[in-house]
Amino acid sequence: QVQLVESGGGLVQAGGSLRLSCTASGSIPSPNGMGWYRQAPGKQRELAAAAISSGSTRYADSAKGRFTISRDNANNTVSLQMNSLKPEDTAVYYCNVWDKTGSFLASWGQGTQVTVSS
Repeated sequence: QVQLVESGGGLVQAGGSLRLSCTASGSIPSPNGMGWYRQAPGKQRELAAAAISSGSTRYADSAKGRFTISRDNANNTVSLQMNSLKPEDTAVYYCNVWDKTGSFLASWGQGTQVTVSS
């Protein structure tokens, strides 16, 4: 079982920035993906950004150009720098790790709240 420790988030005005961090521990196979999903009120959880252990990254269309994901493979840490935040970015953000089949390796935690005021 993989454990996750998420940090960051908070309240920020539109146009501001926040940084999220997540550290995974436990048995993590390689290759793997680490990333952040988000769930806004009344909406389904969606991928915000992902970083694969090979170095590739993927972003939600709405996040491209504003969010930057980075990871430290040696420490199983992934960070999400979010700039130019918009009210529509308001959501609970969840970190997770997945294997090469796309299976999530950790239980979904409580996530971290990101609130962007207009």
